[in-house]
Amino acid sequence: MASLHPGSTDSDQVLVEANGSTRTLILNRPKKLNALSPAMIKKLLRLFTAYGKDDGVKLLIMKGKGRAFCAGGDGGEGSLTILNDEGWKVGADFFRNQYLLNYIIATSTKPQVSLLSGIVMGGGAGVSLHGRFRVATDKTIFAMPETALGLFPDVGASYFLSRLPGFYGEYVALAGARLDGAEMLACGLATHFVHSNRLLLLEESLKKVDTSSLFVVCGIIDQFAEHPSLKQNSSLNRMEIIDKCFSKRTVEEIISALELVASNLADEWAVATIESLNKASPTSLKISLRSIREGRTQTIGECLHREYRMVCHALRGDFSKDYFEGCRAILVDKDQNPKWRPPRLEQVHDDAIEYYFSRIDDRQWEDLNLPTRHSHGRNIESKL
Repeated sequence: MASLHPGSTDSDQVLVEANGSTRTLILNRPKKLNALSPAMIKKLLRLFTAYGKDDGVKLLIMKGKGRAFCAGGDGGEGSLTILNDEGWKVGADFFRNQYLLNYIIATSTKPQVSLLSGIVMGGGAGVSLHGRFRVATDKTIFAMPETALGLFPDVGASYFLSRLPGFYGEYVALAGARLDGAEMLACGLATHFVHSNRLLLLEESLKKVDTSSLFVVCGIIDQFAEHPSLKQNSSLNRMEIIDKCFSKRTVEEIISALELVASNLADEWAVATIESLNKASPTSLKISLRSIREGRTQTIGECLHREYRMVCHALRGDFSKDYFEGCRAILVDKDQNPKWRPPRLEQVHDDAIEYYFSRIDDRQWEDLNLPTRHSHGRNIESKL
């Protein structure tokens, strides 16, 4: 893969600690909130592939150094590199490797415990939520903020968000909603909640494990876990409204339903949600809604295969260059004022949405080819 950062080395961006048959993978770019560089993704791919074949490795722990678990993929620098005439295929290679990593994690037969302390966004969700055990804390902040960046929730998000209760996944995807650790546990994105002051004790206990038994690993985490209460203003306390509004067929109908709620109830949450939707890329909102809806009936492999087509269209920018504009406004110039093109929902027609879900018309382009794997990590739950 062509590197987005030609001089970068992966030697210290992912650290590995070995304790018996447990391996702890530490995302180590704290100043960048552990955003995933191409080098990090390549190293993680090598590690997960090797561990899958190594009978001496029985448990994987993943965590981030500093105040974040992982704030996502390194989109700002990556998008600028593509614009600097290195071509959209450089970006496509980055996403291809990232989605392959997501798939290998999702289909691993060895348990992975992700310690989700601090920020977990975008690509950070991709390297954690597909694993078997996801431990949220009182310091966790989760979001898939892609619609505000001119993209869509990817890294298999159309799989894990579409499986949340009711139409909560549509809400989280379209509004880029921020969830705390208690909300992650309540909606199923996290399997456990452990207070941050007990996280090191949990980690030390897990390092002594010499088995891949889900019973044993789960039992250890259970000893440290608690069930926190939701805050009064949690969006999960508004599931009736969310289901009523976000079950609508189109983005326009969702916003209209929310406006009706806001006018009738004077609900600050509804007003804030409408504001988030109005700030997002209209193109992103429409492709994201369809992506989540399609994801409901697809496997993780099918979701990643489709998302790869979608992201390649976004990188090519044939219909809309909103991804580059979003990265410019939010991540690079930080003026927080993206100029979306097209600027209005009604200008994003059905044929344009269809385009994002089609094969790329380029002889040198290939679909995402995923390896044949016989076990799906998230479905091993039936053995518990």
